Amino acid sequence: MKLVLLLSFIALALLEAYGETDMQALLVFKSQISEEKRAVLSSWNRSSHLCNWKGVTCGRKHKRVTHLNLENLSLDVVISPSIGNLSFLISLDLNGNSFGGTIPQEVGNLFRLEYLDMGINSLRGQVPNSLYNCSRLSSLRLDYNHLGGSVSSEIGSLTKLVDLNLYRNNLSGKLPASLGNLTSLNQLTLSYNKLEGEIPGDLAKLTRIEDLQLVSNNFSGVFPPAIYNLSSLNYLGLAYNNFLGRLRPDFGILLPNLITCNLGRNYLTGVIPTTITNISTLQRLGMNENSLTGSIPSTFGEIPNLKWLLLSSNSLGSDSSSRDFEFLTSLINCTQLEKLAVGWNRLGGDFPVDISNLSANLIALEVGGNLISGSLPHDIGNLISLQTLTFDQNMLSGPLPTSLGKLLNLRVVTLSSNRLSGEVPSFISNFTMLETLDLANNSFQGMVPPSLGKCSNLLHLRMDSNQLEGEIPREITQIQRLILLDMSGNSLVGSLPEDIGKLEKLITLAVADNKLSGKLPQSIGKCLTMEYLYLEGNSFDGDVPDMKRLVGLKEVDLSKNNLSGGIPEYLTNFSKLEYLNLSFNKFNGRVPIFQNTTMVSIFGNKDLCGGVKEFQLNPCLTQEPLAEAKRSSHLKKIAVGVGVGVAFILLMLFVALIWCGEESPMNRLATSEAAKELVSIRERFFKATRTVRR
Repeated sequence: MKLVLLLSFIALALLEAYGETDMQALLVFKSQISEEKRAVLSSWNRSSHLCNWKGVTCGRKHKRVTHLNLENLSLDVVISPSIGNLSFLISLDLNGNSFGGTIPQEVGNLFRLEYLDMGINSLRGQVPNSLYNCSRLSSLRLDYNHLGGSVSSEIGSLTKLVDLNLYRNNLSGKLPASLGNLTSLNQLTLSYNKLEGEIPGDLAKLTRIEDLQLVSNNFSGVFPPAIYNLSSLNYLGLAYNNFLGRLRPDFGILLPNLITCNLGRNYLTGVIPTTITNISTLQRLGMNENSLTGSIPSTFGEIPNLKWLLLSSNSLGSDSSSRDFEFLTSLINCTQLEKLAVGWNRLGGDFPVDISNLSANLIALEVGGNLISGSLPHDIGNLISLQTLTFDQNMLSGPLPTSLGKLLNLRVVTLSSNRLSGEVPSFISNFTMLETLDLANNSFQGMVPPSLGKCSNLLHLRMDSNQLEGEIPREITQIQRLILLDMSGNSLVGSLPEDIGKLEKLITLAVADNKLSGKLPQSIGKCLTMEYLYLEGNSFDGDVPDMKRLVGLKEVDLSKNNLSGGIPEYLTNFSKLEYLNLSFNKFNGRVPIFQNTTMVSIFGNKDLCGGVKEFQLNPCLTQEPLAEAKRSSHLKKIAVGVGVGVAFILLMLFVALIWCGEESPMNRLATSEAAKELVSIRERFFKATRTVRR
């Protein structure tokens, strides 16, 4: 009995001692956090048992710390090495803080650890090799950090891993073949790193994997053959790499459980395997930005749950344009379709009217950059959920259908570079959520509708290269979120709106090549975010308004106007200014020296002077030489006047001598000598006068 009591006493003493170890480890951990962030752990003090501390969970029997959950508490500075003293720890969650520094080597002492999440911090350095001692780990999440180095071959020792997430770090090098040892792996996420090389064939051993994400790295080689062995895959992401070659014809048979398949932006060639349409579970398919050819399978409509079909920027299209849109007809059966992107291919022919029968859930329809002719479908307004509509760079003609006005959820409308005509409809004001409206390079006529001012969320407005007339409506200045306004290449008249300065977020203002006139509004100097200003090819006059606060300007073109006055000196202080064109105006005075600007043109301003020698302008007269020149001119006038007076007096004397003198030989001799002297005096006078004039 005494022995039992003694052993119990010793056990309690040991537990108390180990509890003290855990407490001390946590208090040291807390001490490494900045003082202002430490308050969130105010419960961590010796006045209460550590099992009652925030984020701490203890075992029922031994009262040792088994779980430490400190996620999303904005804790910072570094992770203390003392964390390695929590030897009973099973789960450690530090996700969503601001920890910097490196992962402590001492984490490798936590041999009972099963769950480790240090994601969304600012950790640097390499993953310590000691971490691979934690052989019980089933989940390792280090995503959203700045970890570097390569993926160690030691990772293969963590054979119980189910979830490995190293998303968005700076990892480099090749993947180790030892990844194939992780046969329990269900999820592998290595996207957004700098990994390279071919995918090791050993990945074919990961037969339980359901989610494989390798997006946005530098992987290369043919489409990984190992992938075809992973029949359990639900989510496959290989986009933004350098994979090449053809997809196997039996792609859809070997990977029958795919829900999301993203293969975009690689160098894949050949045709789209028709067996893809056998994957009944498929919801999202991305094969955009490759070099795929052939026609788009018309059997896509047999995938009942298809939501995204992204095939843009390939070379898809059949030999017969009449068959190019057969797939669209089949997609009518895809009642859950949300995104359809087939732009920048070789699809031709008239756009089918069937489009109006597509899913009412469709939010994005992108078909720009093809060879589509005809007109926009009259019933396009049936697609009531549509937010993005892009038909740019095709051969569409005719007016915009009135049903378009029903699409009240539109955010992006891009119809540029077609042959569309008619007036810009006033129903555009219905699109109160619109952010981008691009009607450039068409044949729209009439006035710019003042109702555009109601589109208060517009960021980009392009109506350039049309046949628009009338004035720029003042209501445009009510769109105070606007960052790009381009109405160049029309026949607009009047002046630039006086309230243009209300567009304080404007980055690009372009109204070039119109018939605008008048003085430029002073309020333009309030557009402090301006970077690009194109006003050339109009009839603006007067001085350049005060724009000295527009220090972010990169390109300015005021050429081919009637602007006058001096070139503003403050333009030389714009360190970002790369292009300045002031040609063909009426500027005068000295040209400032532009040392930071790459391209400056002042041609066609005849009253300018000075500047760098490449301008080949006359030197400017400074104040002092100018005064001297005025004095010299005044003296010349006096000298000429005096000279003329003296000449007149001498002439009168000569005449008097002739009339009054006698006809004696002596008198004639005297007269002759006097005449010679007079002629000599006159010649010396005029010679002196010419010298003064010069």
